[in-house]
Amino acid sequence: AQGPALARTADPKVSSIVRADAASLGFDPAKLDVARQGLKADVAAGKIAGAYLLIGRHGKVAFEEGFGVQGPGQTTPVSNETIFRVFSMTKPIVSVTAMTLVEQGKLNVDDPVSKYLPEYANLKVWQADGTSVPAMKPMLVRHLMSHTSGLIYGFIQPNAPISKVWAAGGENRNDLTAREYAKVLAGLPLKAEPGTAFNYSHSTDVLGAVVEVAGGKTLDVLIRERVTGPLGMNDTLFWQPEAKRARFAEPRNNQPGVYYDYAKPTPYLSGGGGMSSTTEDYLRFALMLAGNGEYKGVRIIKPATLMRMRQDETSPEIRKAGVFFPGPGMGFGLGFSLVQDAALQRPGIGTFSWWGIAGTEFWVDPKNDVVMVFMVQARELAQDYQRKNRAWIYDSLVKQAVRQETPADPARAGRLVRLYGVARQSRALGPAGPGRGVRKPGGAHAAAGP
Repeated sequence: AQGPALARTADPKVSSIVRADAASLGFDPAKLDVARQGLKADVAAGKIAGAYLLIGRHGKVAFEEGFGVQGPGQTTPVSNETIFRVFSMTKPIVSVTAMTLVEQGKLNVDDPVSKYLPEYANLKVWQADGTSVPAMKPMLVRHLMSHTSGLIYGFIQPNAPISKVWAAGGENRNDLTAREYAKVLAGLPLKAEPGTAFNYSHSTDVLGAVVEVAGGKTLDVLIRERVTGPLGMNDTLFWQPEAKRARFAEPRNNQPGVYYDYAKPTPYLSGGGGMSSTTEDYLRFALMLAGNGEYKGVRIIKPATLMRMRQDETSPEIRKAGVFFPGPGMGFGLGFSLVQDAALQRPGIGTFSWWGIAGTEFWVDPKNDVVMVFMVQARELAQDYQRKNRAWIYDSLVKQAVRQETPADPARAGRLVRLYGVARQSRALGPAGPGRGVRKPGGAHAAAGP
C-alpha cells in the first residue's frame, strides 16, 4: 500500500523552530549557558555587532537566541529573521539543486563538464615553471561538487603565481552571468589534474552554470523551484529586495570587497557564495537534510541521493596533494565536508556541514541527531567560532549517540536505490570517490577557509 502523498510546499508562515526543553533533548542547560555568556561577552567587548545561535535535536530546538544588534550603530536586536550573507553556505543549496536534476536524469555526476559547457573540453594545467600543458583527465561534474576539479580560489594563496594569473584573467569579475563567468574560468589554468587534488575553489560557481544548462533556466529560478520554494525559504535569495533592508546584518569590521550590498544586484549569480538567508530559513534546509531529504512532508531529494552526497570523494593522496581546509579526520563529499574520524573532530562520525567566510555555519550530526545553525558577520572570527561552537554544543550534550552511524556499504546503498525508485539513476549518481567503491559517510569540519 502506498503512503500518504507528500506535500508540495512547506508553509513559510509556520516556523521551522519548535522549541522544547533542553534537558528533555539531552542537553545540560547550565552548560548551554556557557554559550550564551560567551556570545554576550563578545558583543560587550565589541568583537561582533551581533550573532544568532540555534541548536536542535530530534527535530526540535533546545537553544536559540540572538545576541547584540544587527550592525554597528543599530538598535534592532538580532533575531531569527535577521538576514545574513551566508556566502559559501550557498554551496550545499546549489549541490542539492544539482542532485534533483540527477534524480530526473537531466544531469550525471560522472559526466564530463564539457557535455554542458563545451569550453571545458580543452583545459590546461599549470606547471611549476609558469607554463601550462593540456589536461590529461576530463573534469567531471562530481569534481566540481567535491572541489577536486583543479580550479582554485585566488584569495587562498594570493601571492602564488597561479593566483596572480587568475586575477589578471578575470577571476574577480561580477559583471557576467554564471554561464559567462564559467567560460572565463575555462580559459584559466588548473592547479592540478581534475580528480587528483582537493583545492577549495570556484567549482560550485561552475556547477551553477552546469545546473543552468541542464535545468534550462537561470540558477536563481532553479533553486527557488526545486529547493527554497518547496521548503518555504522565502528569505533565502541571491539578491534581497530593498524593502527588507531593515533586516540586514552588517559586520563590526567591514572589510573592503567582502561584504557586498544585499540589495544592489549584479548580473552574477554566484553558486559558490552569493546567497543570503535567515536562521529560521536555513534551519528548514538543515532539517530537510536531517530528515533524509524531507521536511514537513516535502521531499526535496531521495535518501539514496543524500547518501551518495555523503560519501567521501577524497583520499589521503587527494587531500595531501592540495590545500585541504576541512582538516584532520575529515573528508569531502558532493557539497559537504564529512566527519570521518570522531577521535579528531567533536561532532559524531557521519556529520556533514559547511560554512561561510563571514563565520556562518551549519551542521547535521546524524549519530547524535543534532543540527546547528550559527549566523554572524565576522570573517576574522570564523575559525574561532567553529572551535567554540563545537565545545559549547558537545560539552552540553550529556545524552549522546542516539543511533549507530557506520560507514556506508555498497549493499545498503543498492537496497536504498531500489527501495526509493532511483535504480535508473544509479549510474547518474556515479561511484563513490575517485574510481573507488562506497566509503564512509561524513560531516562537519573545523577548518580554515570557506
